[in-house]
Amino acid sequence: MMKVLITGTSQGIGKAIAERFLKENHEVIGIDRQVSAIRSENYTHNQCDVRDYENLPDIRDVNILINNAGTQNENDIDINLKALIHITEKYGIQDKIHSVLNIGSASAHTGAEFPEYCASKGGVLAYTKNVAMRIAKYGAVCNSLDPGGVLTPLNECVMNDPELWGQIMDETPLKRWATPEEIAEWAYFLTMVNSFCTGQSILVDGGEAINYHFVWKE
Repeated sequence: MMKVLITGTSQGIGKAIAERFLKENHEVIGIDRQVSAIRSENYTHNQCDVRDYENLPDIRDVNILINNAGTQNENDIDINLKALIHITEKYGIQDKIHSVLNIGSASAHTGAEFPEYCASKGGVLAYTKNVAMRIAKYGAVCNSLDPGGVLTPLNECVMNDPELWGQIMDETPLKRWATPEEIAEWAYFLTMVNSFCTGQSILVDGGEAINYHFVWKE
């Protein structure tokens, strides 16, 4: 059994990841500023803001840390990057750590979306490599999982707009977005199955980044 700490477990990707680990009977601890609907004897919820450094819970000997908490166009650098760094330094840099996973974004690779958002996620990619070097001495790995479009409550504003959704699908070769459960499977693989890939940024975006419009004379 692993002790798994996950931030942002109240909904979406974080909730799906927590449920994936609980399915395998691991001990899961969540941190979120909202309440959680997860009900399991193996789950402990800490309701607090990841930026509230003075009141973060005292959790020892974390084996797997998954930095999922994030926002779009709302203090992005403070939440998506600075808090992620603080959480990792507090819980992840120690000799019981097995794996650290940062949930990044396809926007870190493309520069798309809000300026502060893509900048914050770009910082996550660089910090991932830094952590990977520092925890390698414990035999641990650190990677970032960088989704494209995911069917989460944060994205409902475009998911429920037929015109915008049509434009988005035009840019997505697989013509769909990922479910939170699909991203959770990637998170489980990268932290539990994988033991040799480290310092990498795994892009899972339905092919959006490889989409191109080739222009040539007919």
